[in-house]
Amino acid sequence: MDERTWQAVDAYFTGQLLGPDPVLDAAQEANALAGLPAIDVSPAQGKLLNLLAGTVGARRILEIGTLGGYSTIWLARALPADGELVTCEVDTTHAEVARANVARAGLGGVVDVRVGPALDTLPTLDGPFDLAFIDADKRSNAEYFRHALRLSRPGTLIVVDNVVRGGRVADAHNPDPDVRGTRAVAEVIAQEPRVDATVVQTVGSKGYDGFLLARVR
Repeated sequence: MDERTWQAVDAYFTGQLLGPDPVLDAAQEANALAGLPAIDVSPAQGKLLNLLAGTVGARRILEIGTLGGYSTIWLARALPADGELVTCEVDTTHAEVARANVARAGLGGVVDVRVGPALDTLPTLDGPFDLAFIDADKRSNAEYFRHALRLSRPGTLIVVDNVVRGGRVADAHNPDPDVRGTRAVAEVIAQEPRVDATVVQTVGSKGYDGFLLARVR
């Protein structure tokens, strides 16, 4: 098996189960035109986030790492009309693109884009949130997780993206700050009695990676 196979399978199931989505397509096009890095979740992963938010009955969602708002739209679509999604983005250009994408999706009334370093924004927020999605700089994952846990309630689901790092996470001596940050969050969670957690490895159009799921007790 190789990446061409993974991409073909992703394309097949995306076509079968998701279908066309002009709003999300427009968001990706706007991101590309603005020069944003193509590191959004895949459509299949976005739909998974949407399903997870719906499964926990989320009314408040915390997102750490907005980029152009592609995952934000997937998550916000699961909210009721009076729900709220707070998303943290350090880059002002990314935040502007995200706001435009969210508004085009008709979700401006439920999405609050906070601009600035997330570690400055998070202490100012009040919980609880029903779901948290962590997808920002990986070296800060442990701190992001601690804040998400502080802002949680029993039953809150915390999702940490990109934790497999192409398999490099298994190398305890890997000097990459993103790998070290990922290992740090795993070590924090391993010692945290308030959560149950697991990791799901994934392959697909985004290559080989995975996500961590933690449920607050």
